[in-house]
Amino acid sequence: MHREFLMGNEAMALGALAAGVGVVAGYPGTPSTEVLETVARRRAEGTYVEWSVNEKAALEVAAGAAYAGARALVTMKQVGLNVASDPLMSLSYIGVKGGMVVLVADDPGPISSQTEQDTRTFAAYAKLPILDPSDPQEAYEMMVEAFDLSEELGCPVLLRPTTRVDHGYADVLVADPGEWRSVDPEGFVRDPGRWVIFPALSVRAHAAIERRDAELAARLSSYARNTVTQTAGPDARPRRGIATHGISATYVAENLGEGDDVRVLRVATPHPFPEDLAADFLDGLDEVLCVEELDPVIERALVATCGRRGLRVTIRGKLSGDVQPSGENTVESVGAALDAFLGRDARVPKPDGPSPRAVLQAEGQSCLSTEKDRPVPPTLPIRPPVLCAGCPHRASFYAVKRAMRGRKTLFCGDIGCYTLGNAAPLDMVDTCLCMGAGINIAQGVTRVEPDTAAFAFVGDSTFFASGITGVVNAFYNQASMTLVVLDNSTTAMTGHQPHPGTGRTMMGQVVEKVSIERVLLAIGLTVVETVDPLDHERAVETVRRVADEPGVKAIIFRSPCVVLARPQARSTVDAERCVGCQRCVRELGCPALVPDAASGKVRIDAAQCTGCTLCEQVCPTNAISGGERL
Repeated sequence: MHREFLMGNEAMALGALAAGVGVVAGYPGTPSTEVLETVARRRAEGTYVEWSVNEKAALEVAAGAAYAGARALVTMKQVGLNVASDPLMSLSYIGVKGGMVVLVADDPGPISSQTEQDTRTFAAYAKLPILDPSDPQEAYEMMVEAFDLSEELGCPVLLRPTTRVDHGYADVLVADPGEWRSVDPEGFVRDPGRWVIFPALSVRAHAAIERRDAELAARLSSYARNTVTQTAGPDARPRRGIATHGISATYVAENLGEGDDVRVLRVATPHPFPEDLAADFLDGLDEVLCVEELDPVIERALVATCGRRGLRVTIRGKLSGDVQPSGENTVESVGAALDAFLGRDARVPKPDGPSPRAVLQAEGQSCLSTEKDRPVPPTLPIRPPVLCAGCPHRASFYAVKRAMRGRKTLFCGDIGCYTLGNAAPLDMVDTCLCMGAGINIAQGVTRVEPDTAAFAFVGDSTFFASGITGVVNAFYNQASMTLVVLDNSTTAMTGHQPHPGTGRTMMGQVVEKVSIERVLLAIGLTVVETVDPLDHERAVETVRRVADEPGVKAIIFRSPCVVLARPQARSTVDAERCVGCQRCVRELGCPALVPDAASGKVRIDAAQCTGCTLCEQVCPTNAISGGERL
């Protein structure tokens, strides 16, 4: 064993390797991405890793490996579980042979997602066990335990870290590579009665699952990570309790001292819920505050426990309005909830140590902890997310906007960095629902408004993940729309992971690229054109011509992400030629273009400019030059 300073995602990856994982599949999505990347970087010989085309494919690949007796891990974020839910629900009934862990990273906030979703709720819906770590060390250990539990029970086990566990760092005790478990898979054993799902099998499996979960709930009451502690010591008789889990448990700990005299239930296995332990926790209490994110999972379970066991305990939390009903918890928000629940003065120092003021005074430092003495920080500028300077997506959106000016149009967006095309001045994203949905939404709108020229924008990675089926639907049902594939040769939003169109795999293999053009032609499209969006006039002409074609047609705007391929030259402004019209600023919104407040003219921030030349092509006085388009 040795210690490493690790991100939570890195710790879980090493936990999987220590557990003897043989196959790892996933789809990139913040905050889960680094798990698979770490496995790929530090894997043992014989461990297979892939970025699958989407979460459904990843889960099915992992299931096949687990059928053959290998230990398999699948990684995704919470909205990815929606995509993978179809095979997962059936896999809950079918089961697995080798251990299989489904890591779903939840994103309270949400910080980088479409929705807030709580995988604890999904686990109960899918009738699968779920483990809920509170810090990187525990996440590492729970990963190992999840594989063991999965093999013992013969079913997938969910592991649910949240953003602050995924991206938090800690000094983690991990196994040396020589200590990693070695698994020799038996291989797939043909048994249609086990592996082929039919109604009769499902009936039997459902009954067995209900029995298993009831027995497991009793066992989990003695699971070492489900704990009951008391701040005032084991002999105290508190009348109030705090029930919590995950990262919120650390926030509770930071806000409690011995003088608070409360009992704390920490739930590491929200499903099946450890009801026996919860009943012991509730014994003798008058009221309990549940501190959790996102759903009131523990709160509902405690209410049900009280009802079943006739306990007269008031349960408070999200449902009672004592804890915020949505959003990410913080040390401060949890502290405020505890202050109100315990009747404390807001933000009082912990009674088990000196206050920050006393420490500062003892060290002879000035204390700035009062409102009167604290300096007023400067107001931070508003920094909305924008497309990078030189991003080819800006050029693609602008070409379509200019080509379709004056016509009734609909611009359906999708999930990716190109969603930022909704911001002014581009204003080119009218809808955005979920990955791949824009293609089908465009079809739906034009069924109601056939005189609308509908465009559906999709990235190259998203095209492979969930866009192809929408194009097939459009072609088969004779829709009228223009598909725009924004091909920047990477999965840019989540950290530049490879995909089928890049010609390389997560294992480092160089492979034949899957051609987007050939896929579209194979579906049946007859108008498929590829153009460099940074060749502005040609791009505009292409859009005008293709948009007038009947049926389903496609434009592929192909230009590499500027993070992958930065030009050598940068554009500059000739101040003598610049007339201060600021057309480049008003129409493009590139962050490298900076208007001068005094003169009204424009200058270029050389630290941001990539020399893409789009502004040079837009400038009406040819005042900008020097760029070098790739």
